[in-house]
Amino acid sequence: MENHSFQNKTAIITGAATGIGFEIARQLARQGAAVLLNDIDGAAAENAVEIIAGEGGQCVAFSGDSSNLELIGKMVGEAVAEFGSLDIAVANTGITTFGSFLEYRAEDFERLLAVNLRGSFFLAQAAARQMVAQRTDGRIVFMSSVTGNQTHPNLAAYGMTKAALQMLAKSLGVELAPHGITVNAIAPGATLTERTLQLDPHYKEVWEKLNPTGAVNTPIDVANATLFLLSPQAAQITGQTLVVDGGWSATSPPPDT
Repeated sequence: MENHSFQNKTAIITGAATGIGFEIARQLARQGAAVLLNDIDGAAAENAVEIIAGEGGQCVAFSGDSSNLELIGKMVGEAVAEFGSLDIAVANTGITTFGSFLEYRAEDFERLLAVNLRGSFFLAQAAARQMVAQRTDGRIVFMSSVTGNQTHPNLAAYGMTKAALQMLAKSLGVELAPHGITVNAIAPGATLTERTLQLDPHYKEVWEKLNPTGAVNTPIDVANATLFLLSPQAAQITGQTLVVDGGWSATSPPPDT
């Protein structure tokens, strides 16, 4: 992919201390963007900022729960106060809760909706309001999942939230187009991160066998796709979902086959 420049752009990335979010923040900073990096784990956020700053990137940490509406407003205000504008928002924060539909608990459902949907919806709203007020173009990306397109065992609730993000991108892509704001979603497949390795130490080997490419996603694969959608080259792409899964969703075998 061409090395897109994000000089003079400011981005907010949520859930960005590790994994996919961190790599998106890192790559944006490497290409000149000023980044406000959010994570609920304050120490991890500060560590991520240290790494990015050590590579010459411009990045500040903003810890807290990205599903909290007050915190969302403060994040946008801080980005503008620190860097002068807001041009990019990536709603990356998400949680995964496994569970049989017949046994799924209401408290897990409410938390899943808060983190995966409420936080994403209202970050997009706050960011778009700022972009409209600035009278500048903008880019918003939601982090969906292939489970928003394909069924997966014990992920009915999670998949529902990820499908909702794809519909939200489609709706906002139309609604915000007159303001020069594009809205898209990324739907990663199995991705090798700290979290997925904790869930399964054999994650890499399992998914290399299941993916037609013979490889498992790494965070840079998803970050590259995200940066393309955030770039000027993607100005005519809005309301879409880009699947990054090594071809898995073409056949969708579950990991226990």
